[in-house]
Amino acid sequence: METIEQLEKHAVDAAINTDWDEAILTNKKIIQLDKQNLSALLRLGFSYLQKQDLDEAKKYYRKAIKIQSNNNVALENLERINVLQTKKTRKRSQSQISLDPNLFLDIPGKTKSVALVNLGQKNVLAQLFIGQEVFLKARNRKVEARTKENEYIGTLPDDLSRRLLVFLKAKSVYAAFIKEASLARITIFIREERKGNRVQHYISFPHNIQSRINELKSEKEEDEESTETVEIDLEKLAESMAAEEKEYFPYGPDNEEEGEE
Repeated sequence: METIEQLEKHAVDAAINTDWDEAILTNKKIIQLDKQNLSALLRLGFSYLQKQDLDEAKKYYRKAIKIQSNNNVALENLERINVLQTKKTRKRSQSQISLDPNLFLDIPGKTKSVALVNLGQKNVLAQLFIGQEVFLKARNRKVEARTKENEYIGTLPDDLSRRLLVFLKAKSVYAAFIKEASLARITIFIREERKGNRVQHYISFPHNIQSRINELKSEKEEDEESTETVEIDLEKLAESMAAEEKEYFPYGPDNEEEGEE
């Protein structure tokens, strides 16, 4: 017979592989051995939420609240379920999403996980599920993430927005998927599908995108000096594209950053 520790590992592995049926089965085995196992109750709530079985998800989150009344995970997801169960939202609920186990495979320079900022309305966020495809849209000086129905989800952080604006305007193509979803935090996984001709020699997601160009020389090795040159070249390309299209590309240090709308 498996121990609770072994079952815990199995349950976590099942969730990582987005095998929600197996996750539910394993966590229920844990509950049979330990009815007060808070982690297993939370995992059951989450697994049922991913399957969009809202009543079962609510049941296990409520059990978690009985054990720990101020548990933020349970409270937040109960709020999310309440939003989903409103008449307006329920009509728009999507069918269960089937996930490719390799969907979030990390490829250096070509993929990036990022938490969105300036999140949208709760009734939109509540309907997002792991693996759901979302779409990047260049707008003004920002890059927004939107649903298939063009509902606003959130915005990429300023540094990544500035960079991807250049790549998107150069006809690069990216795929994006929900990696983490709650009413307070949305993380998306972005994957480079194709680079535009003018940015073929530039990396979509460098290791440290936050680094300022004028700070790159401090304590850098020789191979990193070439990175500085490439980044400066990309800034020049942005300026060139801006001149050609009479449009501002906010790449590089944001000395004159536009205020929030």
